[in-house]
Amino acid sequence: MTISSATDVGATTLTGGRRFGVLIALCLATLVLGLDTTVLNVALPTLAGDLDASTSQLQWMANSYNLVLAALLLPAGLLGDRYGRRKIMVIALTLFGAASLACGLAGSATALIASRAALGIGAAMIVPVALSLITVLFRTKEERKKALGFFVVANSIGMPLGPIVGGLLLDHAGWHWIFLMNVPIAVLAALAVRLLIPESRSADRPAIDWPGIALSSAGLAALVYGVTKAGEKSWTDGTTLVLLAAAVVLLGVFIAWQRRPSGSLIDLGLFRDKVFTGSAVLLMVSVFAIFGLLFTIPQYFQGIDGSDALHTGLKLLPFIGGMAVGAKIAQPLETKAGTRVLVMAGFLVMAVGFVLGAFTGLDTGYGYTALWIVVVGLGLGCSMPQAMNAGLGILDPDRAGTGSALLQAFRQVGGTVGVAVLGTVLNSVYRSHVSTGGLPAQAAEAVEKGVGPGLAVAAKTGSAELLASVRDAFMTSLNTTMWVSAGIGVAGAVLAAVLMPKRAAKASDDALMGISG
Repeated sequence: MTISSATDVGATTLTGGRRFGVLIALCLATLVLGLDTTVLNVALPTLAGDLDASTSQLQWMANSYNLVLAALLLPAGLLGDRYGRRKIMVIALTLFGAASLACGLAGSATALIASRAALGIGAAMIVPVALSLITVLFRTKEERKKALGFFVVANSIGMPLGPIVGGLLLDHAGWHWIFLMNVPIAVLAALAVRLLIPESRSADRPAIDWPGIALSSAGLAALVYGVTKAGEKSWTDGTTLVLLAAAVVLLGVFIAWQRRPSGSLIDLGLFRDKVFTGSAVLLMVSVFAIFGLLFTIPQYFQGIDGSDALHTGLKLLPFIGGMAVGAKIAQPLETKAGTRVLVMAGFLVMAVGFVLGAFTGLDTGYGYTALWIVVVGLGLGCSMPQAMNAGLGILDPDRAGTGSALLQAFRQVGGTVGVAVLGTVLNSVYRSHVSTGGLPAQAAEAVEKGVGPGLAVAAKTGSAELLASVRDAFMTSLNTTMWVSAGIGVAGAVLAAVLMPKRAAKASDDALMGISG
């Protein structure tokens, strides 16, 4: 089914060469976003020294980007539908490139934080508009699935690639190039979009819902900041509770405001469709679970195996390979088994990978670790593109931008909540198992902060007993986190059984007419 019967304006059918060029441009654009999510992490110690940044400023270098990205996703999707998707994409890429240049040239922590916030504005505009362009320009179900498969892989591999790229640049060029590398990519992608993609926009030209923008932006920002604080401190921390309460109130008022007959920022009717709702929920659950791997395994490689940032990233390559293979085989498998079965199977494969990960020990070789992260990646590659395509498949081109932004908002929230919840599990189990008896209060407090500080204190004191306690406690916490992630994978399979269609519906004739212009 489609959500709207209005016809999209300006989209044209693309030939094979232009279609490939469009897909490369969109994948390049989204790849740099994934890189930018994690590449900063390996540079934080260097930034602390070069920019004389405090711990709070280091946190805001990451949080300013994530907060702005989450807050602006919904209105950014509307911009493409109203003003033209090609135009907004070119503006977004230009802003992203300019903000990356400002980050690379920043001479102070404050300047870098502000530039990272500007980077978040460009990022918020890129992903939903790119998804809507795929929905509008790839006219058949088969073509759209292939395009989405490439897009999802590009959107996802950037995160584990971040430490690799960051480690290489830090070793050979300096932290400035972590941001400056985005500039040529953004310029090339903007040129490709401008030259290859025909303009398209919604025939209805949706009105700008200023109250809705304010409420949704404030609500999502409060939610993301609240769960981030929960991961840093605790779920009962006063600031955390105030932010989460504010998020509930703001988002509740936002939903009430969106129930008006017309002129709303989002179409709540989308959620009356079980397939769209299922797509949104499953995207959130899959990213939630995956952050169990992306958050914990780098700490394992660096803290337990002694790998540096570059080798940590290289050791994550099997995850990327598994995801790429899963995305490749998903389409023929779906043709035979159907959407519901494939998405269910993908989540169950992820769960199996996490169960294998739960048996990782101090003496486990890298071969075993590579095996189970390949399995997790394979499950993600089989499930996420198909779940996303099912949701996008019911969108009329008129609402492609806002619908895509909604899906991306759920995905962003899933990742943020995943880091907070799974980080809380990791830290609480670690603290409950590490032994700090006989240590001064300040040293004990440092040890309880995590495996990194714990190992540092053990090295400083020369205590073999403390070193063993820190390592054992971290492995216990890692194993527990993997069990929780496996449970999330099983929950995703159950939700897929309930919410996914047996086979994702093909776009209707009206929608295809709108797509083909």
